[in-house]
Amino acid sequence: MRAARLIKMVLLLQSRPSMTAAELAQELEVSERTITRDAQALSEAGVPVYADRGRAGGYRLIGGYRTRLTGLARGEAEALFLSGVPGALRDMGLADTASAARLKVSAALLPTLRDAPQTAAQRFHLDAPGWFREPETPALLPAVAEAVWDDRCLTAGYRRGETEVERALEPYGLVLKAGAWYLCARVPDAGVFRTYRVDRFTAARAAGPRFFRDEDFDLPGFWAAQAERFARSILRAEVVVRLSAEGVRRLGYVVDPLAAREALRTAGGAEAADPDGWVTATLPVESEEVAYTQLTALGPEAEVLAPDTLRNRFARDAARLARLYSG
Repeated sequence: MRAARLIKMVLLLQSRPSMTAAELAQELEVSERTITRDAQALSEAGVPVYADRGRAGGYRLIGGYRTRLTGLARGEAEALFLSGVPGALRDMGLADTASAARLKVSAALLPTLRDAPQTAAQRFHLDAPGWFREPETPALLPAVAEAVWDDRCLTAGYRRGETEVERALEPYGLVLKAGAWYLCARVPDAGVFRTYRVDRFTAARAAGPRFFRDEDFDLPGFWAAQAERFARSILRAEVVVRLSAEGVRRLGYVVDPLAAREALRTAGGAEAADPDGWVTATLPVESEEVAYTQLTALGPEAEVLAPDTLRNRFARDAARLARLYSG
């Protein structure tokens, strides 16, 4: 533990002109007294750490000293490609690995380029979860992520509705979608790939030897196909809706965009508008209840024609609104 901290301290000092004890203590998550002892240990080991005294003082390397401890380990190199998603790294337990990788890269850069990581970090940041929701990290995510990185077979308990099942899986990859984590895995017994929500795992442990990956498996392509298939599978009902020009424009913002485009294309678009400028389209929806919530957002820019149960519901609520605002 201490050896790793000493190496990290040298890399920090190598990547910057100087650092105060407080700055080093914050980076290394130790006390300033520990920094003083570590600096003494490095000096005794032959690393030329020099302490500048006074209020503006700090620690620096002298004599152009450069360590050769900059080679990236495999795990560090892999984590480096995820350094733009710090939240995901932290959730998977890879924050320290990525930090070590970034330090090694910074230490290897020319002095004129050492501000490049800070420059990029100040210009791009990825915040994956949607608005108005507090993302929760599944407790078993680090264990699942470790199995993914090591190509280890996974024995997992999975909650499906009110029941719990046990699955033997070959974990191929993790996907973070709108704040939720999904595991894309191969089920050896069935020979098929499936997707699992990580927060529904009740147990997860690596079991047995490493599995051999199918080199033809493409995680982004698999996820895209799965996402499209899922989006279509939940659209089990249909409503017939009449839309004003404004309703046509806003439809894709309140219902599934793909379903909206397909419905408007089938309806014939603006060319099929009636004399009042309204377009009638048949829209795939998840259910009447979901359709009611979604189409309510269009207000008077949409008129539901079918099914009758949904149209009658809108009519009743429209009458209630009229009474509320009649005064």
